[in-house]
Amino acid sequence: MQGRKEFEAEVKIISRLRHRNLVRLIGWCDCCKGLLIVYELVSEGSLDRHIYNAARWLTWPQRYKIIIGLGSALRYLHAEWEQCVVHGDIKPSNIMLDSSLDAKLGDFGLARLVDHGVKPATTKVVLGTAGYIDPELVNTRRPSAVSDVYSFGVVLLELVTGRRPVEEPDDSDELFVLIRWVWRLYGRNAIAEAVDERLKLVGREGDGGGGEVEEEEERGQMERALVVGLWCAQPDRGDRPSIAHAMHVLQSADVKLPVLRPHMYASAADTVHSTIAMGGDGYSELSFGVTSTDGSDTSTTSERESK
Repeated sequence: MQGRKEFEAEVKIISRLRHRNLVRLIGWCDCCKGLLIVYELVSEGSLDRHIYNAARWLTWPQRYKIIIGLGSALRYLHAEWEQCVVHGDIKPSNIMLDSSLDAKLGDFGLARLVDHGVKPATTKVVLGTAGYIDPELVNTRRPSAVSDVYSFGVVLLELVTGRRPVEEPDDSDELFVLIRWVWRLYGRNAIAEAVDERLKLVGREGDGGGGEVEEEEERGQMERALVVGLWCAQPDRGDRPSIAHAMHVLQSADVKLPVLRPHMYASAADTVHSTIAMGGDGYSELSFGVTSTDGSDTSTTSERESK
């Protein structure tokens, strides 16, 4: 039943949307083999295949174009269409790349339509992906545009750093949480240290093909993207920008970056941990369905107890 609801929601929404950074729906079918949705062929597959490809990694101009494309898609969904479309599951595996490495957002199975200016309704079941899902959904149960903004911020950080939102520890007992790490660097005024080492290497070896002026411009874009990523992924949704505001700051080098409260990097770690822990105890009154970063499903206490 849940699968059919997601299918119907996806077809209903995506069939009416038109934007160059959204995957285009070709058709759908309800047949004996099940429910099928046919999308346009996006030749380069999903973004997650490229971020962590050791053999052929993305350059900064390619990453920046993907960021702008994703942000443009969200700006259209949130503010430029007839209703606000809350995607609900922004993550690299739902961002497809075409032959020119332009981003195309897909998978609208968790999407919701909300009239502009209307407060989103609550939901009994909060679905999403650990590491990307807005921590405040645990309390509010109101998927909204600012929930998408949180996920957008995490993807920004992932693209600039080349690291996953959550990583298992190699030689320590502490889980690596990307947001916590970047917040700490920001608090030490050392956010540039978070940039993917492969991007730094290009500049040091001088094979980026752009010269000192272009390298300086790219470094500025990287640091701007990191700060905007933190701004979008703040624990308190009231402190987050709209996607339109975030995009304006991202694309305007002469616009002053927001000054984020230094103590936020500590509370960010706490809220991210609470999201990751949604597969554990503590939310027995609610039912959550969360996908881990490796794609497997995890269930909360209430779901496990009902099985």
